[in-house]
Amino acid sequence: MSESILFMPATDFAESPAVLVEGTHTPDALASASGEYISASGSAMLQRGTHGLRIPQNWVWLAIESGSVQMLHNGTSVMFKAGDCCMLPPGTVDVTLEVEQESRVLWLMVGGALAGEFMQRLGAIPHRIMKQGALPSQINLCKHIVQATVRLQDAQDASSAQLQQLLWAMLASHSGQPVAMDAVLSHEIAKVVDAMRKNQYRDSFSLSEMAALSRMPVETFRKRFVSEVGMPPQSYQLFCKMERAKTLLKEGYTVRQAGVEVGMVDPYHFSKTFKNIVGMSPSAYSKTALK
Repeated sequence: MSESILFMPATDFAESPAVLVEGTHTPDALASASGEYISASGSAMLQRGTHGLRIPQNWVWLAIESGSVQMLHNGTSVMFKAGDCCMLPPGTVDVTLEVEQESRVLWLMVGGALAGEFMQRLGAIPHRIMKQGALPSQINLCKHIVQATVRLQDAQDASSAQLQQLLWAMLASHSGQPVAMDAVLSHEIAKVVDAMRKNQYRDSFSLSEMAALSRMPVETFRKRFVSEVGMPPQSYQLFCKMERAKTLLKEGYTVRQAGVEVGMVDPYHFSKTFKNIVGMSPSAYSKTALK
């Protein structure tokens, strides 16, 4: 591909060009009517230097698969490490990525009349770039999306259905539904994930309680969970609690109320946990989200 979809010409910015794999997708009638579809996706191995991003016409979900990058935008600088992601609203200008060591970035563009609503359900805040964590399953799904976009970009009918399934799997995974790294979760692990979701993350299941739900020995359960979900069970539980808290804060809940709803009645403990995982305090997040 002679010209990158997302990145500015490397010669203007970086010491070495990025190694890019990108593809575009024209949705079929069904995908277009749904209001949200993948319009492009790609991966980039970024070399040391500064890499500029083009002004996106659609929403962009961007994640760091390996390495780390510093994102500069509107006079602010945010460090992203492997496993972090963010969403860029359409029309976002003057975004650059500073790279000290070789890093791999994955991204996808979501178009359609309902794209903004879809991205907000993934954690986006309108008109603002927001850093957040990505589940290992979402990173893996994005890799599949890139592969499918590139492989099937000339086969519209075949690619739209597959890409729609992968896109909705991204949302399902983010929403705490039983999505594995490569397929649906096993029955044993899905029982635990479903129990958390049905409980709206109010309770804090111990490792032994999770293992009991799965009817497996504790160590066997822990290994199976990591293998299928991509992260330890209690880390996953905390991730889901904080995503639930973010939703509540965007709905106008106070910090104390949001903490209670996710089983953290001590506001200090909740605020500290939230900041460690989200990257800002719940009060700061609430002010940002409600602007």
